[in-house]
Amino acid sequence: MDDGHHHTTVLLDEAVEALLTRPDGVYVDGTFGRGGHSRLLLARLGPTGRLFVFDKDPEAIAAARAIEDPRLTICHASFAQMREELASLGIGHVDGVLLDLGVSSPQIDDPARGFSFRFDGPLDMRMDPTRGESAAEFLARADERLIAQVVRDYGEERFAAPISKAIVARRTDGHPLRTTSELAQLLARTVKSREPGQDPATRTFQALRIFVNAELEDLEQGLSAAVEMLAPGGRLVVISFHSLEDRIVKTFIAHESREEVDRRAPFAPPTRALRLRPVARVKPGEAEVSANPRARSAVLRVAERLGGVV
Repeated sequence: MDDGHHHTTVLLDEAVEALLTRPDGVYVDGTFGRGGHSRLLLARLGPTGRLFVFDKDPEAIAAARAIEDPRLTICHASFAQMREELASLGIGHVDGVLLDLGVSSPQIDDPARGFSFRFDGPLDMRMDPTRGESAAEFLARADERLIAQVVRDYGEERFAAPISKAIVARRTDGHPLRTTSELAQLLARTVKSREPGQDPATRTFQALRIFVNAELEDLEQGLSAAVEMLAPGGRLVVISFHSLEDRIVKTFIAHESREEVDRRAPFAPPTRALRLRPVARVKPGEAEVSANPRARSAVLRVAERLGGVV
């Protein structure tokens, strides 16, 4: 499907190589996007392999449906629901789960989606515009404290308080924010100092997108679902693009790579056995970053399922 927006898949070969341990296995691409990873997986899967793809974005689902391959099954849902969705299809265990987090280039480059401050469009930001509350609707009803909390926690923005105050003041004056340009202009006036090379709107737009789409909550649920579903030897492969995501992934893998013991009975069997083994941490090479600057912040983490399936 050619929608006029090109997307370059980051760490494509590295992710697929890390994931695909059994050519005839069952795999999950939790973030289909425009299908870069999925197409390469299908090219390398054996004839009896299966690939289940997930995405919240209806446009991504439409792109997936353009692929004619009997080994492919498409799920219009968040990867956070992968366990329930796959169970309904008779799948209990899988050999690999891939999560390529964040927003894709086609979403960013489409003004109608409202993800970018570089284009004027409705202040939407929903991965699935048919469900949930848009960024404009959130800013129109939330109080000053909640807006500041979202901007600070999800954007790591130190000017969260004055930003929230300015948003609420504009709304009180009868001019609620409706477009990306209106928000970007307000942020340009409110954020008094800028990091080199970063637009003053960057952190707030990131914060609203993460909040509106419950991205961090979905990530935590998706990681838990993945480790429950992975067969022994199966791989969890996650690509993240900012510190909030990567911190969650790193912490999860570290936690699942340690046994828990009852300190009151140190010689008793562990209360929880370790379930994952860290395999690799990969950053894009200079050539990929030069060709695709978006790759600069990417981190790929790989872990392998140990023991029996719970």
